[in-house]
Amino acid sequence: MKTLQNQNVLLFTRTMGLGGTENVVLQLCEILNPVVNKVVVCSCGGVNEKRLQTMGIKHYTIPDIEKKDLKTFFSTLSQVKKIVKKEGITIIHVHHRMAAFYTALIKMQNRCLKFFATAHNTFTDKIGLTRFSYKNAYIIACGKEVKSNLVNYYHLPEDKVVVIHNAIKSYKESIKPDSCLERLKKSGYIIVGNIGRLSKQKGMEYFVDSYDEVHASIDKVKYVIVGQGEDEVFLKQRVEKASNQDNIIFLGYRSDIQNIMAQMDYIVLSSLWEGFPLTPIEAFSVHKPVIGTAVDGTKEIIDNGKNGFLIAPRNSQEIAEKVIELAQNENRRMKMGEYAYVTYKEEFDFSVFQTNILNFYEQRLN
Repeated sequence: MKTLQNQNVLLFTRTMGLGGTENVVLQLCEILNPVVNKVVVCSCGGVNEKRLQTMGIKHYTIPDIEKKDLKTFFSTLSQVKKIVKKEGITIIHVHHRMAAFYTALIKMQNRCLKFFATAHNTFTDKIGLTRFSYKNAYIIACGKEVKSNLVNYYHLPEDKVVVIHNAIKSYKESIKPDSCLERLKKSGYIIVGNIGRLSKQKGMEYFVDSYDEVHASIDKVKYVIVGQGEDEVFLKQRVEKASNQDNIIFLGYRSDIQNIMAQMDYIVLSSLWEGFPLTPIEAFSVHKPVIGTAVDGTKEIIDNGKNGFLIAPRNSQEIAEKVIELAQNENRRMKMGEYAYVTYKEEFDFSVFQTNILNFYEQRLN
């Protein structure tokens, strides 16, 4: 009988930069490292390599697996094969569709290799590639919508796909005041946050565009955007064009997300699509309700009218209406925040995720 303590695990992902997938990889490192023989990670690298180093986990830098030219493809395949051989890998756990494709090829030559995959998003393209990549994997879907997508759209076997929701650790530290947020609070402003990568996916232009209508109804509201990304210049120009530089504030990248959220009144998640986002779970963990777009996994987290509101994507009008509704009713904000925390503790606490992951691994070793 195989046991976890004898396993050598390779976590194979695209990057170790900033993002939800990378955060899940770090969580898996924390969960698995004490109970398996070894954990190693391969990716094209990023700022979270330092976190791996502090955890004592080896990182192998490989080319970006999104690059599709043949030279890079064969070089990457060769490098991953060498990692598997050198480290005596017994389980590969992938976190990207192309990582699954490479692993599917490697498993054809190494049938004893266990192949696990976490699907972080829904897709509607590359049907042949996706079926081939995942057909021999045991799959973790981060939400019900993601599982439904894999089973109903790509026709992968339902019994090979298990839903394990993403999670985060509870915030137990004392709040470290941010000078900007503290100043706004002392001036009596309601602070509405939007936290995430500044990219097309996050739909932040619709958040930005909702401000004028909010400001016309309530003077004491400020928007705060936390994050960085390829749309940063575009968003800042949009804010300047509307002469809202003093009303929509960019805090930049922050690593202390829960600490920052705890100093806000509520959060908006304006995404155009999501797999199973961490942002609303982070908000719930510090008693903050969330106004979120009704896309994919977000619908599994927000209980409309109880711990937040679900709104249509690409709709600045709806964002404004719900921002105004919560701004005008402090009692409702507080009740929603308390219900949000109950949701977090019951469904999305890190201990729940840890138990589910270890059960998944143990049940599929034999």
